[in-house]
Amino acid sequence: MPADLKTLKQDLTRRMDGAIELLKKEFSGLRTGRASPALLEPVRVEAYGNNQPLNQMANVQVSGPGLLSVQVWDKSLVKAVEIAIRDSGLGLNPQTEGQVIRVPLPPLTQERRNDLVKTAGKYAEGAKVAIRSVRRDGMEQVKAQEKDKKAPIGQDEAKGWSAEVEKLTVQYIKTVDQILADKEKDIRQV
Repeated sequence: MPADLKTLKQDLTRRMDGAIELLKKEFSGLRTGRASPALLEPVRVEAYGNNQPLNQMANVQVSGPGLLSVQVWDKSLVKAVEIAIRDSGLGLNPQTEGQVIRVPLPPLTQERRNDLVKTAGKYAEGAKVAIRSVRRDGMEQVKAQEKDKKAPIGQDEAKGWSAEVEKLTVQYIKTVDQILADKEKDIRQV
Protein backbone atom coordinates (compact mmCIF):
# COMPACT_ATOMS: atom_id res chain seq x y z
CA MET A 1 0.00 0.00 0.00
CA PRO A 2 1.42 3.39 -0.92
CA ALA A 3 2.73 5.28 2.08
CA ASP A 4 2.41 8.72 0.52
CA LEU A 5 0.64 10.68 -2.16
CA LYS A 6 3.63 10.72 -4.52
CA THR A 7 3.89 6.91 -4.54
CA LEU A 8 0.13 6.55 -5.00
CA LYS A 9 0.12 9.06 -7.86
CA GLN A 10 3.06 7.32 -9.60
CA ASP A 11 1.30 3.96 -9.39
CA LEU A 12 -1.99 5.32 -10.70
CA THR A 13 -0.25 7.27 -13.48
CA ARG A 14 1.62 4.14 -14.60
CA ARG A 15 -1.59 2.13 -14.73
CA MET A 16 -3.54 4.86 -16.55
CA ASP A 17 -0.69 5.23 -19.05
CA GLY A 18 -1.10 1.52 -19.74
CA ALA A 19 -4.77 2.07 -20.62
CA ILE A 20 -3.80 4.89 -23.00
CA GLU A 21 -1.10 2.75 -24.66
CA LEU A 22 -3.57 -0.10 -25.17
CA LEU A 23 -6.05 2.32 -26.72
CA LYS A 24 -3.39 3.62 -29.12
CA LYS A 25 -2.49 0.06 -30.09
CA GLU A 26 -6.14 -0.80 -30.71
CA PHE A 27 -6.56 2.36 -32.79
CA SER A 28 -3.51 1.51 -34.89
CA GLY A 29 -5.40 -1.56 -36.11
CA LEU A 30 -8.39 0.51 -37.23
CA ARG A 31 -8.28 1.28 -40.89
CA THR A 32 -8.21 4.84 -42.11
CA GLY A 33 -7.71 6.14 -45.63
CA ARG A 34 -4.01 5.22 -45.61
CA ALA A 35 -2.24 1.86 -45.67
CA SER A 36 -0.47 0.90 -42.45
CA PRO A 37 1.25 -2.35 -41.41
CA ALA A 38 -0.56 -2.01 -38.07
CA LEU A 39 -3.81 -2.81 -39.91
CA LEU A 40 -2.79 -6.48 -40.09
CA GLU A 41 -1.52 -6.74 -36.48
CA PRO A 42 -4.71 -8.39 -35.19
CA VAL A 43 -4.57 -11.08 -37.91
CA ARG A 44 -3.78 -14.51 -36.53
CA VAL A 45 -2.75 -17.45 -38.73
CA GLU A 46 -3.30 -21.16 -38.12
CA ALA A 47 0.23 -22.53 -38.51
CA TYR A 48 2.37 -25.24 -36.96
CA GLY A 49 -0.61 -26.42 -34.92
CA ASN A 50 -1.07 -23.02 -33.24
CA ASN A 51 -2.89 -19.78 -33.84
CA GLN A 52 -0.03 -17.28 -34.27
CA PRO A 53 0.20 -13.54 -35.03
CA LEU A 54 0.89 -12.72 -38.67
CA ASN A 55 4.00 -10.70 -37.74
CA GLN A 56 5.69 -13.89 -36.49
CA MET A 57 5.62 -15.48 -39.92
CA ALA A 58 5.71 -12.62 -42.39
CA ASN A 59 6.97 -9.11 -42.98
CA VAL A 60 4.28 -6.50 -43.66
CA GLN A 61 5.18 -3.35 -45.60
CA VAL A 62 3.39 -0.47 -47.24
CA SER A 63 3.84 -0.70 -51.01
CA GLY A 64 1.72 2.32 -51.87
CA PRO A 65 -0.98 4.56 -50.45
CA GLY A 66 -3.60 1.82 -50.80
CA LEU A 67 -1.49 -1.34 -50.90
CA LEU A 68 0.14 -3.57 -48.29
CA SER A 69 2.71 -6.19 -49.18
CA VAL A 70 3.08 -9.32 -47.02
CA GLN A 71 6.32 -11.28 -47.49
CA VAL A 72 5.72 -14.76 -46.04
CA TRP A 73 8.91 -16.40 -44.80
CA ASP A 74 7.79 -20.05 -45.06
CA LYS A 75 6.48 -20.96 -48.52
CA SER A 76 4.18 -23.64 -47.05
CA LEU A 77 2.28 -21.00 -45.04
CA VAL A 78 1.39 -18.65 -47.91
CA LYS A 79 -2.10 -20.14 -48.38
CA ALA A 80 -2.80 -20.07 -44.61
CA VAL A 81 -1.73 -16.40 -44.41
CA GLU A 82 -3.90 -15.49 -47.38
CA ILE A 83 -6.93 -17.21 -45.82
CA ALA A 84 -6.29 -15.56 -42.44
CA ILE A 85 -6.17 -12.09 -44.05
CA ARG A 86 -9.33 -12.77 -46.07
CA ASP A 87 -11.21 -14.12 -43.01
CA SER A 88 -9.98 -11.39 -40.61
CA GLY A 89 -13.16 -9.33 -40.88
CA LEU A 90 -11.22 -6.35 -42.24
CA GLY A 91 -12.91 -6.54 -45.64
CA LEU A 92 -9.65 -7.27 -47.48
CA ASN A 93 -9.12 -9.40 -50.58
CA PRO A 94 -5.45 -10.51 -50.75
CA GLN A 95 -3.78 -11.58 -53.99
CA THR A 96 -0.91 -14.08 -53.91
CA GLU A 97 2.18 -13.78 -56.12
CA GLY A 98 4.64 -16.50 -55.06
CA GLN A 99 5.64 -15.83 -51.45
CA VAL A 100 4.37 -12.26 -51.56
CA ILE A 101 0.76 -11.45 -50.82
CA ARG A 102 -0.49 -8.09 -52.07
CA VAL A 103 -3.34 -6.63 -50.05
CA PRO A 104 -5.10 -3.77 -51.88
CA LEU A 105 -7.14 -1.59 -49.56
CA PRO A 106 -10.49 -0.74 -51.13
CA PRO A 107 -11.70 2.82 -50.62
CA LEU A 108 -13.77 3.19 -47.48
CA THR A 109 -17.49 3.69 -47.96
CA GLN A 110 -19.35 6.14 -45.74
CA GLU A 111 -21.08 3.21 -44.05
CA ARG A 112 -17.75 1.53 -43.30
CA ARG A 113 -16.35 4.81 -41.97
CA ASN A 114 -19.33 5.08 -39.61
CA ASP A 115 -18.76 1.49 -38.43
CA LEU A 116 -15.09 2.28 -37.78
CA VAL A 117 -16.04 5.38 -35.78
CA LYS A 118 -18.40 3.24 -33.66
CA THR A 119 -15.63 0.70 -33.10
CA ALA A 120 -13.23 3.48 -32.12
CA GLY A 121 -15.83 4.73 -29.66
CA LYS A 122 -16.07 1.26 -28.10
CA TYR A 123 -12.30 1.11 -27.73
CA ALA A 124 -12.26 4.57 -26.14
CA GLU A 125 -15.04 3.60 -23.73
CA GLY A 126 -13.03 0.51 -22.75
CA ALA A 127 -10.05 2.75 -21.98
CA LYS A 128 -12.26 5.05 -19.88
CA VAL A 129 -13.59 2.07 -17.93
CA ALA A 130 -10.02 0.93 -17.26
CA ILE A 131 -9.07 4.44 -16.08
CA ARG A 132 -12.10 4.62 -13.81
CA SER A 133 -11.18 1.23 -12.39
CA VAL A 134 -7.72 2.57 -11.55
CA ARG A 135 -9.41 5.59 -9.92
CA ARG A 136 -11.59 3.27 -7.82
CA ASP A 137 -8.49 1.38 -6.68
CA GLY A 138 -6.81 4.68 -5.82
CA MET A 139 -9.78 5.85 -3.79
CA GLU A 140 -9.87 2.53 -1.93
CA GLN A 141 -6.17 2.91 -1.13
CA VAL A 142 -6.81 6.42 0.23
CA LYS A 143 -9.65 5.09 2.45
CA ALA A 144 -7.47 2.22 3.66
CA GLN A 145 -4.67 4.66 4.44
CA GLU A 146 -7.12 6.83 6.39
CA LYS A 147 -8.20 3.83 8.50
CA ASP A 148 -4.68 2.41 8.91
CA LYS A 149 -3.84 2.03 12.62
CA LYS A 150 -0.04 2.24 12.18
CA ALA A 151 0.26 5.29 9.94
CA PRO A 152 -3.15 6.89 9.52
CA ILE A 153 -3.73 10.04 7.53
CA GLY A 154 -6.19 12.67 8.64
CA GLN A 155 -9.56 13.35 7.08
CA ASP A 156 -8.34 16.57 5.48
CA GLU A 157 -5.28 14.84 4.03
CA ALA A 158 -7.48 12.00 2.72
CA LYS A 159 -9.72 14.56 0.99
CA GLY A 160 -6.63 16.12 -0.59
CA TRP A 161 -5.42 12.74 -1.82
CA SER A 162 -8.88 11.91 -3.18
CA ALA A 163 -8.95 15.25 -5.00
CA GLU A 164 -5.55 14.45 -6.56
CA VAL A 165 -6.80 11.02 -7.71
CA GLU A 166 -9.90 12.63 -9.21
CA LYS A 167 -7.84 15.34 -10.93
CA LEU A 168 -5.58 12.67 -12.45
CA THR A 169 -8.60 10.69 -13.65
CA VAL A 170 -10.20 13.73 -15.31
CA GLN A 171 -6.89 14.48 -17.05
CA TYR A 172 -6.66 10.94 -18.48
CA ILE A 173 -10.32 10.86 -19.54
CA LYS A 174 -9.72 14.12 -21.46
CA THR A 175 -6.68 12.49 -23.10
CA VAL A 176 -8.84 9.55 -24.23
CA ASP A 177 -11.45 11.96 -25.62
CA GLN A 178 -8.77 13.86 -27.55
CA ILE A 179 -7.24 10.65 -28.98
CA LEU A 180 -10.74 9.52 -30.01
CA ALA A 181 -11.51 12.87 -31.67
CA ASP A 182 -8.23 12.70 -33.62
CA LYS A 183 -8.95 9.12 -34.73
CA GLU A 184 -12.51 9.99 -35.78
CA LYS A 185 -11.19 12.90 -37.84
CA ASP A 186 -8.63 10.56 -39.43
CA ILE A 187 -11.28 7.93 -40.25
CA ARG A 188 -13.73 10.43 -41.72
CA GLN A 189 -11.09 12.14 -43.85
CA VAL A 190 -11.66 11.30 -47.51
